[in-house]
Amino acid sequence: MAQRDTKPPHGKLTGQAIINELIRNMEVGRFEMGYSVLLPCVFSLYLHPDDHARLAGVFDLIQEDARRALRARVAQLNTRPALMRLKRPGRQSKEYKIACRDWILEFLPDTEGAVPLGDLEIHSELNETAQPGFRGTKTTLMDREPSVTSPRTAAVARRASDTVYAEIRYEDDSGPQLYLVSQNEVRVGRGGDDLAMDLALYTNDEVSREHFTLRRDPATGRFHIVDKSINGTWLDGKRLKKGIEEVLPNRAQIGVAEVLTLSFEVRR
Repeated sequence: MAQRDTKPPHGKLTGQAIINELIRNMEVGRFEMGYSVLLPCVFSLYLHPDDHARLAGVFDLIQEDARRALRARVAQLNTRPALMRLKRPGRQSKEYKIACRDWILEFLPDTEGAVPLGDLEIHSELNETAQPGFRGTKTTLMDREPSVTSPRTAAVARRASDTVYAEIRYEDDSGPQLYLVSQNEVRVGRGGDDLAMDLALYTNDEVSREHFTLRRDPATGRFHIVDKSINGTWLDGKRLKKGIEEVLPNRAQIGVAEVLTLSFEVRR
């Protein structure tokens, strides 16, 4: 994975820091499907006005370099699983791809006073047209919380990200994955052509097509889990009773049929 400069030297925003943050945003904003993974390809990059003025003359060069880096990262994601393990007969790894012909990058000066000097705020989308169920991803170089919650302009209002309640990290047959929970119910399993999962796991048949479900109580913010599988679900080492809902801790390890382990953590 590309390294990123979280604190550019002397508070100056560097081209490498911009490119590393674009790669991070692309990976955080991935959209899991049963047999492929869509990656964001439309990026709006907000810079402090002074940084925007300083770099205005080289934006074209940064865009060219960034596109090369993004292409290289996607190629790496698509080749890494084959290097890590032997492919299972009759199965193919999930393909990482973008919906656009190429990455679209737009550099904009921050007019709301939300981006500090030397920082960067990126809004991204899966396509030029907003996708149903996906309202974009926002990241910042210094991991600061956004200080402005209203849309920046009508043109980018659709790029404001949904609230992320929790994150799930795991590794299946297609490599390391990150799933951001922004809904109150998440169905997890292998899925199929006639059974869509919110979080589709690419793995062997020991994992049920619908293995377990997570439910968030909007009133309390607490998560619950219920096993729906044949081969079992474990919560922090304890096997769950099938069909019985249990409270999910804010941080937990979820074992899936003794095949995968999902690391669950509530976002604060």
